[in-house]
Amino acid sequence: MRKGPGILKKVFQRVVMVSISILAQLVVFALLIWRFQDNNEIFYVLLLLLSMAASLAIISKNTNPAYKIAWLVPILIFPVFGGLFYLMLGGNRISRRQRKKLERVELTMRRHLPANPETSEALAAIDPSAAMQSDYLTNVAGCPPYRQTETQYFPLGDDAYPAMLDALEKAEKYIFLEYFIIGEGVMWDGILEILRHKAQNGLDVRVMYDDFGCIQVLPTGYRKQLEAWGIKCCVFSPFIPVVSARLNNRDHRKLMIIDGKVGFTGGINLSDEYINRKERFGHWKDNAIALRGEAVWSMTVMFLSLWDYVRGEADSIPSFLPPEPQVEGHGFVQPYTDNPMDDEPVGSSVYLNLIARANRYIHIMTPYLIIDHSMFQALVTAAKSGVEVVLLTPHIPDKWYVHVLTRAHYEELVKCGVKIYEYTPGFIHSKVFSVDGHYATVGTVNLDYRSLYLHFENGVFLYDADCVADVEQDFQDTLIQSEEVTLEACRATSVPVRLVRSLLRLFAPLM
Repeated sequence: MRKGPGILKKVFQRVVMVSISILAQLVVFALLIWRFQDNNEIFYVLLLLLSMAASLAIISKNTNPAYKIAWLVPILIFPVFGGLFYLMLGGNRISRRQRKKLERVELTMRRHLPANPETSEALAAIDPSAAMQSDYLTNVAGCPPYRQTETQYFPLGDDAYPAMLDALEKAEKYIFLEYFIIGEGVMWDGILEILRHKAQNGLDVRVMYDDFGCIQVLPTGYRKQLEAWGIKCCVFSPFIPVVSARLNNRDHRKLMIIDGKVGFTGGINLSDEYINRKERFGHWKDNAIALRGEAVWSMTVMFLSLWDYVRGEADSIPSFLPPEPQVEGHGFVQPYTDNPMDDEPVGSSVYLNLIARANRYIHIMTPYLIIDHSMFQALVTAAKSGVEVVLLTPHIPDKWYVHVLTRAHYEELVKCGVKIYEYTPGFIHSKVFSVDGHYATVGTVNLDYRSLYLHFENGVFLYDADCVADVEQDFQDTLIQSEEVTLEACRATSVPVRLVRSLLRLFAPLM
């Protein structure tokens, strides 16, 4: 199944060509600015006016204040071309036509995922606070709660992979996959073999991947190869090597849906490091969750809504509705999604709401800790109020500059009573909140600006579901393998490192 050196060569060529193209644009841009700013007064004045207009636009937007500051500072420092850079790279700008298409995604979801008053009332009778969190997701994200759903939590991608293969083998009608990264190797080859077989047998098999996420692992035109095998394929936001704000909004979701009966999500992508078949940054600590029952319908509609947007088709979504499941799960299960174009930060709000509802403990696993003032304040307020707040982050980073930013927040948090541990065997990629033994959320949302405000994301909110105790147990098991970050260690940081951290924090929302 694998192409060996051939595909590696194609991927390498693509990465090199894209890098050269973007670098060439930046060089030409810099040369033009340098050439004309002193010799063409009109050009200089126009650029200054553009920077002023950009500054006013940034200030007037209803966006995160830290994101505004991150753009205003370079515009103030480089008033000649700062505004032009913002015009090219800033914000969530898309065409009016694309925005209308995205609005139809939300309308489609709401039409096929109606609120369930019985379930909401049952949750409110048990825990009014949990019901408020659930109602937020129903009212704002259009994602209702469910009861008849079994949940199974996998502490590692290594554990989830066999279960995924087993569920795929049992598919009878359709298989839908949506992932940020798909990379050829043991993991993808095993899945692809089943997909090809099922497609040949007449099943509706669909794959959607993010082009930017796969730029280093898949060659240009891989979609055509999948289509040739009978697998329908969409590439989300095909990467064009032009410096543009289109680079900001990526499909970071992870969904595997089988017949509308079984759904997987979590932190893992479909590449070998996620199941520790390839070592990149020590041991890769990731997770997944499987749903069986009613709640899988939400995941199915999420996928089909975005698929139709990308593909330009209009599926008859009710035709994919499975028979009523014979499942008796415990608690409440609520899959949700976050669209960065609707100006509603669902992922961030879910996290903030969970922090606010904690009475005993908040346990968090996250690969990145690049937080704004509201998230910082929520964590330290909880800690100062006597709630045990513990964060687990990687010891071995995947991106050095992001790890520097993550550690830049340690001292302030630890000083305020937040406990922080680093996973010493390697890299944590799990995105998990575990609260008070009743609440949990598992999904794709990192604690960084891109995940919280710029990417398409998804997750599952859980209240007293079967796997909530397993999520907490995974946290405790991982904690044993981690080293606590002390205040003394934070204060021992050298001056040069502190300066680098300060500089990076200034531009954190842009990373």
